[in-house]
Amino acid sequence: MYRNPAIAPAPGAAPARVGRARDAALDERILDAARRQLSVLGYEGMSVAAVAQEAGTTRQALYRRWPSKAELAEAAISTIEEPADRPAADGHPFEALVAELADFQRGVSRPGRLSLVGTMLQETTEPDVLDRYRDRVIAPRRRRLLAIFDSARSLGVIDDDADVTVALTMCTGSWYGRALAGAPVPPDWPRRVATLVWRALGGHPPTPEGRVTD
Repeated sequence: MYRNPAIAPAPGAAPARVGRARDAALDERILDAARRQLSVLGYEGMSVAAVAQEAGTTRQALYRRWPSKAELAEAAISTIEEPADRPAADGHPFEALVAELADFQRGVSRPGRLSLVGTMLQETTEPDVLDRYRDRVIAPRRRRLLAIFDSARSLGVIDDDADVTVALTMCTGSWYGRALAGAPVPPDWPRRVATLVWRALGGHPPTPEGRVTD
């Protein structure tokens, strides 16, 4: 068969790309709208049509990117800016705990972030969406906290048999408890919580001047 060399691809050449390049700006607008709806309305209340309208696009364009509501929600959760696993801070493990709790406080205080926590607790939230949230947000924080407690045990500054499993929940749970009660969070919340947890683990928190309290 004759092939016109002007239009036929050379043998072994990759096929030409078809279609337009994906619009990264539109992707971001869609994900921004999805994150906002998840925070305000929850997973069940999030509407693909409303997300598309808010992002200035069509449902067809949205579905070409994310074929289902669950996949869209997972993608939105994946873009949450949380610090990745990082090495433990230098110095006393207690100060590393204070720094970790201060970082948690900054993150959970961002607009819509606390509402998103409530969304993840709803029974109607898809398991895959919840799993992505746990992997992206919860698990890295817990690993960093556990690394701090492990370092403290290895240095002998908390008890060898300290119940760090409960301590992990105490660290962040007090914030959510205050939020549900409508109680204002004190400005020194990270150090006060770290002090309480440290003493519960058998440790003696150092003062800001470096002295260990009795």
